Amino acid sequence: MIVIKYGGHVLESDAANDQIVMAISTFHKEGGEVVVVHGGGPAVDRELLVHAIPTTMSSGYRVTTPEVMEIVQQTLSGSVLRTLTNKFIACGVNAVGLSTGDGSTIRAHKYFPIVDGSPVDAGLVGEANSTDPTLLKLLISNKFMPVISPVSVQSDGQALNMNGDIAAGSIAGALSAKEVLFITDVAGIYRNWPDASTLISEISLQELMELAPTFADGMAPKVKAVISALTSGAKSARIIDGRKLENLENAFAGIGGTVVTI
Repeated sequence: MIVIKYGGHVLESDAANDQIVMAISTFHKEGGEVVVVHGGGPAVDRELLVHAIPTTMSSGYRVTTPEVMEIVQQTLSGSVLRTLTNKFIACGVNAVGLSTGDGSTIRAHKYFPIVDGSPVDAGLVGEANSTDPTLLKLLISNKFMPVISPVSVQSDGQALNMNGDIAAGSIAGALSAKEVLFITDVAGIYRNWPDASTLISEISLQELMELAPTFADGMAPKVKAVISALTSGAKSARIIDGRKLENLENAFAGIGGTVVTI
């Protein structure tokens, strides 16, 4: 069982996107159990620009007003989810498009990111309050491949913008996944972020937890997601640069990027 976080920046490249979809489809059709959680930040940025709605980022999280949340939900659980699901279907995969709120997969609460040591109100940003893998296990056992938008929901029905890395980590932990694979636009985890020459090939969970406070921007929630996944049941995590197909093929063979082990 592999949970794949399909980063929004990789989704932006049509050529890379088609190759990645085909590689994941082949892995699934050959018997691999796969859950895909997608991002879509650049697509949200474009839609916000079209609607002249301002937005900012705070410690790797999008500050989400009600107006921004409406666009986030329309984009991530609408066009991005449907387009990606349709691509998998075109490759012969019995894909099912969902959001994290469906079937109680994730129930979320409002999250306050920590910036400079203090909590910041980032609006309708969500973090997992509880995770229930029942629906996903039912789909997987019947040879479906879930494709999941990170839009989540509180118990009162309020939609929340959950970081895709955090959503993938929560789901991987709940499913006790063999690996959670982050397909992104960086080569892995850098010991001295953001110095790419300090790429780590393998690191233990304990060591990563010690390094975690040194990460910033989009790497901060990614590292947090890795820690969450491994402390809640996943067996390992791997971060790769998905802009080259060979990196994904190597990852399926257990090679490349940064691997984090318990």
